[in-house]
Amino acid sequence: MKKESLLFKVTTNLTFWVLIAIVCGVLLGHYSPENGQKMEIIGKRFIDLVKLFIGPIIFLTIVLGIAGIGDLKKVGRIGIKSLLYFEVVTTFALIIGVAAAYIIQPGKIDKSALEIEDASKYTTGKEFSWIDFFMDNFTLQVLAVAIICGILLNYYSKRQIVVDTLYIWSKYVFKALKFVMYLAPLGAFGGMAYTVGKFGLHTLIPLGKLMLTVYVTMAIFIFLVLGSIMRYYKLSILDFIKYLKAELLIVLGTSSSEPALPNLMNKLEKMGCSKSVVGLVIPTGYSFNLDGTSIYLSMAVIFLAQLYNVHLSFAEIVTIIGLLMITSKGAAGVTGSGFIVLASTLTAIHKIPVEGLAFLLGVDKFMSEARAITNFIGNGVAAIVISKNENEFVDPEHPMDLD
Repeated sequence: MKKESLLFKVTTNLTFWVLIAIVCGVLLGHYSPENGQKMEIIGKRFIDLVKLFIGPIIFLTIVLGIAGIGDLKKVGRIGIKSLLYFEVVTTFALIIGVAAAYIIQPGKIDKSALEIEDASKYTTGKEFSWIDFFMDNFTLQVLAVAIICGILLNYYSKRQIVVDTLYIWSKYVFKALKFVMYLAPLGAFGGMAYTVGKFGLHTLIPLGKLMLTVYVTMAIFIFLVLGSIMRYYKLSILDFIKYLKAELLIVLGTSSSEPALPNLMNKLEKMGCSKSVVGLVIPTGYSFNLDGTSIYLSMAVIFLAQLYNVHLSFAEIVTIIGLLMITSKGAAGVTGSGFIVLASTLTAIHKIPVEGLAFLLGVDKFMSEARAITNFIGNGVAAIVISKNENEFVDPEHPMDLD
């Protein structure tokens, strides 16, 4: 009976099926690349389906959160604390990325063995634009509209009627999302099959040193930096990762943290974080708290410098970190913006050939999982920190056992 019960528990667990789907996707992409690439539409449609929920969930969560706070000064205080936290932690991420690249030296390889991809769309002078960033970033647009509506709602005489209605809608939206997430294994399968089928596992060999450096550095950042922050607040980063295992596998399979955003917000609230803090911190963090992307961008610059035997002075390294502190905030929401940010940074320092981006394109897709997972965990930790700091964290009896 116990074995049957355990088997039933495993086979009805979403995490189990997502993991199986990822393995199947890798196998299909590797042994039948043509068919693997055809699976792209499945992964894309799943992400598109989940994206339909992101806008309503962000809007409802933020409006209800601000209306629930009542004190607009507190809303401003949470926003300022969040941005300060984002800046400090992403600066640490940039420094760690540079340090790891200098210690491991992933660029000390023979570039003649590398495959060259077409990088023309990133190296033809196209510059990053903050206007384009905002106009193309749906999450930021919804965030701005929701904050305005939440503030205005505080001045409305019949506020409670509107709040009660929005609360009912919120329950239905999350219930509908729960059913959609049953399709997560299909999304993970499609995303992984396409990636392996399109780029091939063979592309990992020449840039294996860079891949290993990126993944090791991300792990160090998660367990050392984010782990220390969690430990300060008497929480375990390992327990937190285990708590989010299903969402992390979805991020791994789809190479994007967006499909897991609604579930992350829901789980953080169940864990004890304030609804208002989660509503403000997570959507903002998805645009401005990109720890994994920051590590990758700083490491990529040093990698290319090593690849072309370009010596960078200490002042130039500080300049690179300073530039990326600002521009890395725009590496979300716009397709290909990470490479545009990288290209504009290389152009600004006038020493490293921008054409070097061509060497990174083939393997970049395999590193996007590491970036997405690190960004995802980093934003979860940020919500916990701000909730704790604001005394808006209610400790449940078993905070990491909630499902």
